[in-house]
Amino acid sequence: MPVQADGGIEGNRRMSQTHVFRTFLIGSSILFLVSSAVSCSAAPHMTMIWQDEFNGPVNSSVNTADWLFDIGTCYPGCPAQNWGTGEIESMTNSTDNVYQDGAGHLAIKPLHNGDKWTSGRIETQRTDFTAPSGGILRIEASIQQPNVTGKEASGYWPAFWMLGAPFRGVYSNWPTIGEIDIMEDANGRSSLFGTLHCGISRGGPCNETSGMGSGERPCQDCQTGFHVYAIEYDRSVSPEQIRWYLDDKNYFTVSANQFDEATWNNATKHGCFIILDVAMGGGLASALSGIVGPSTASGVPMLVDYVRIYTSNPAKAAS
Repeated sequence: MPVQADGGIEGNRRMSQTHVFRTFLIGSSILFLVSSAVSCSAAPHMTMIWQDEFNGPVNSSVNTADWLFDIGTCYPGCPAQNWGTGEIESMTNSTDNVYQDGAGHLAIKPLHNGDKWTSGRIETQRTDFTAPSGGILRIEASIQQPNVTGKEASGYWPAFWMLGAPFRGVYSNWPTIGEIDIMEDANGRSSLFGTLHCGISRGGPCNETSGMGSGERPCQDCQTGFHVYAIEYDRSVSPEQIRWYLDDKNYFTVSANQFDEATWNNATKHGCFIILDVAMGGGLASALSGIVGPSTASGVPMLVDYVRIYTSNPAKAAS
């Protein structure tokens, strides 16, 4: 990632959750339309356009036709060390850290080896996931957060998120190109955060580097069982919306009319790619009083049952 005076774009993404957590109680929830618990799983008129069910053999790697690995502590050229966040792990493509468990799950497992931590971070090869004009894009995954709590969870930072396609290979156009954090948690708190990043850094129409966030939301049993985390980018309504879901209940929404047209279009009117990772340490973990230390458990994976991507057919939706 590009080195910036404020610590790099990944630092902006991760550290933004620090600000979200600290500012939520002073009014971030007031700024946005947060829908009541509305069930909205993939509707009959939506078509699955991509999926990975992680049904590979035990200890096999992911399909590299579908996924690429982020390696080390930064993007090529090291524009932001430690992914810009202060997280302490080095990402690998080893099946010690990223593997299919033979039971239909992807595992991303942080490991402590001597004085070093390793973990895994993967991105979809495809960058063209987008909502059709007048339609909807839905991205969802069934995930069990690392099953660790208390002092043993200190520093764990699992995430399921997406970046705008123009970011790949450029690394200097964040947050203009848009980022949607579908699920982030830290320190085994049985919670989650959802956030949209856009506009300019710092400040601007999207309140960067905090972004437009849900604040910390409860996520009961998210360390011990699978839950479905999803977003929908809906271009079938006016104003357009991005909605966040936990187990098909809409808990947070942002609308296009909260932004100027250029900011919204720059963040949404293009393809995107999906990222899954487990960081150790860094901005969100430390903001929630979590520091990787002697009590932090090694080898507790985030498990992903599936990732599925849908789009709607506007003609069918209208029929």
